[in-house]
Amino acid sequence: MNRIDQLFQQNKTGILSLYFCAGHPHKEDTARTIRALQQKGIQMIEIGIPFSDPMADGPVIQHAATCALRNGMSVRLLFEQLKDIRRDVSIPLVLMGYLNPIIQYGFERFCLQCVETGIDGIIIPDLPFREYMEEYKATADRHGLHMIMLITPETSEERIREIDAHTGGFIYMVSSAAVTGAQKSFDEQKQEYFRRIEAMNLKNPRMIGFGISNRQTLEAATSHAAGAIIGSKFVTLLEEADGDAALAADRLKETLQR
Repeated sequence: MNRIDQLFQQNKTGILSLYFCAGHPHKEDTARTIRALQQKGIQMIEIGIPFSDPMADGPVIQHAATCALRNGMSVRLLFEQLKDIRRDVSIPLVLMGYLNPIIQYGFERFCLQCVETGIDGIIIPDLPFREYMEEYKATADRHGLHMIMLITPETSEERIREIDAHTGGFIYMVSSAAVTGAQKSFDEQKQEYFRRIEAMNLKNPRMIGFGISNRQTLEAATSHAAGAIIGSKFVTLLEEADGDAALAADRLKETLQR
């Protein structure tokens, strides 16, 4: 069974997933970061593939991607860094990357490498759902990989139900129709969106991301979904800790209690 499915079978609420950009702040940090986060009790990790034009990301993750690219990070190098990760890491790992570098690498080859290194799911934020269905779903399914799709407050109910019917793992609920970045609170409009999707009784569990950076936003997310994904706040703390992921995770947990 896919590790993502196992996680959501065992935990119905309160799941915490962290995002970081491979190769940031240092090129060789990727595997160390994953191992440190597992030791700190993080339940799922989203590994970002740096790209020069990350249109869904705010300034923090854009900066991390630029740093990683300058460090020489690439799709090929990422898979090299992950080749032995399953010797001691058991939590779900998801790769998040934009379509251009994945297509340049070759989607079939990309999926094969995901399987060989123990990746459980893929997020491609600029991959349209219809294109996924027509050109990529069969390959991902053949390799047992969950293609995680994003929804926003503007996504229609019809499209959400289509996504729910044709994908697995979880649905990534983007908290607002904006780029990534920490927020102090979620207003009533965002929380109404959370409640509306919750009331749809989808088959897939939901994770809420974009803007979660303190106890208030975390509690708002986890009260209406299986858990939360934290990216920008952790990326900032990781850079401040000069790549010490254990220290960054400790600081994040302190922040989430305030």
